[in-house]
Amino acid sequence: MKRIALMVIRHLLLIPVWFPKMLIMARSDKYTWKEKYDFLRVITKSVNRAGRVKIDAHGMENLPEQSGYLLYPNHQGLFDVLAVLEANPTPFSVVMKKEVKDIFFLKQVFQMMGAIPIDREDIRQSMQVILQVAKEVESGRNFLIFAEGTRSRKGNETNAFKGGSFKCAMRAKAPIVPVVLVDSYRPFDVNTIRRVTVHVHFLPPMYYDEYKSMKSTEIAEEVRSRIDAVMKQYT
Repeated sequence: MKRIALMVIRHLLLIPVWFPKMLIMARSDKYTWKEKYDFLRVITKSVNRAGRVKIDAHGMENLPEQSGYLLYPNHQGLFDVLAVLEANPTPFSVVMKKEVKDIFFLKQVFQMMGAIPIDREDIRQSMQVILQVAKEVESGRNFLIFAEGTRSRKGNETNAFKGGSFKCAMRAKAPIVPVVLVDSYRPFDVNTIRRVTVHVHFLPPMYYDEYKSMKSTEIAEEVRSRIDAVMKQYT
């Protein structure tokens, strides 16, 4: 990937400084989630600029003032988390596929975010993740979950959102924040280093009173519908 190579080359002098600090912070309890997250944002912003990627963020005022909410973006590519990380100043964690939890560098990033791996083929483990995320959200942490399960690979189009992804929010009675990612597939999934702008829209949240009488599949359809409505503005 040309853009990743460009990001690395432009940070050859900083990587030996950043990575040891990441290792220390990822393994230490003396740093708060906010301190770890802020450090990751510093790296992310620098890396994105070096890679000629601009993040155009909208709707930050829609993020709940109190933590304990879940972000549900559409899933376009490997760059998605970096886009939301730069756009959102408030710490959040991620529910990630177990296949990526041991990848070098990503492992340290996810450790710093307190990410939770999920095995989508293991129903019992998936249920444990739902319970764990709900408990952590109730305690005031924020999480990002890709309700499509896997990236769409269709550019600015979404796949069906899975109802089970919303059971964490339902159990925690937490705000659901739909997040629209536009052109987030371009930085890493298109083999070019041309300048690209990734648009991130935080939509008004769905609070528990709004969705408490809905089934998880109905919530999934509603969130996808809200995301698609904004996505159409770019097509």
